Amino acid sequence: MSKRIVIHQIGAAEVMKWESERLAKPQPHEIQLRHTAIGLNFIDVYFRSGVYAAPQLPFTPGLEAAGIVQQVGSEATDFRPGDRVAYASPPIGAYCAARNLPAARAIKIAAGIDQRTAAAIMLKGMTAHYLLRSAYRVQAGDFILFHAAAGGVGLIACQWAKHLGVQVIGTVGSDEKAELARANGCAHVINYNRENFVARVAEITDGKGLPVVYDSVGQATFSASLECLSARGTMVSFGQSSGKVAPLDIGLLSAKGALYLTRPTLFHYTAQRDELVYRAGEVFDAVLCGAIKISINQSYRLADAATAHQDLENRRTTGSSVLIP
Repeated sequence: MSKRIVIHQIGAAEVMKWESERLAKPQPHEIQLRHTAIGLNFIDVYFRSGVYAAPQLPFTPGLEAAGIVQQVGSEATDFRPGDRVAYASPPIGAYCAARNLPAARAIKIAAGIDQRTAAAIMLKGMTAHYLLRSAYRVQAGDFILFHAAAGGVGLIACQWAKHLGVQVIGTVGSDEKAELARANGCAHVINYNRENFVARVAEITDGKGLPVVYDSVGQATFSASLECLSARGTMVSFGQSSGKVAPLDIGLLSAKGALYLTRPTLFHYTAQRDELVYRAGEVFDAVLCGAIKISINQSYRLADAATAHQDLENRRTTGSSVLIP
């Protein structure tokens, strides 16, 4: 018997239940993993609360973890029992002690990277990678705005952007988080509870605006973020922790300077195996060369996932968090 978190109805953190399950043998194209660490991400909150539709009820949340291969299906020839692997993709179900996973979704963990780091870096690291290299390809000398700079994705992306020669303006909600953002790549930090970030961006850029804004906050920052862009700038709206963005008249993009708007998700940038391998490899390389350092600032027992979600939703976390089976 194994253990997992199960959600029978969408709702607040308390809907997550700790239950037993009997795990079947892996199918031919699958591998069976014993999880060593599971990544905590805001997308897990979206599925639990119904912002994103779960594939069915009941379901086990979670999209990111690291573990050890226990069994392999007859067609999963790239893996062997004992391999250290990680993943960050559907199918949903990572909040468990063990599971079966399509082998095509797993990546072997590079030597020199420990299991907890692997569990914390896959989803956030590959998100930072596609944001900076694909959704908008930053260039050395660019000034960019990154909201929630002290969050899990923010700390990684801001370090990586600095390594690429970018001047990062980060927004945060407290003095403590401001210090963290400065220590992790931000050249300028704005506490949005005390300062108007539109005015500060104008001051920092001498009124020129920015080529790109990265916004995972959503409702509370979206409209003002558009004001920070230069003509033909790009708004990358990749999350909605403060709530959904209101419907938009696309004429506004023209009125503000022929702006570009994209609402990407990681899974559209890792859908193909070769792209998944490429992005994961770039993330591992960035960690190993020291371009990014991973701060796992919170660890929770998997059975205490409800507490972890409450902390995440109430902005009591910084950096990355992991759940330990």
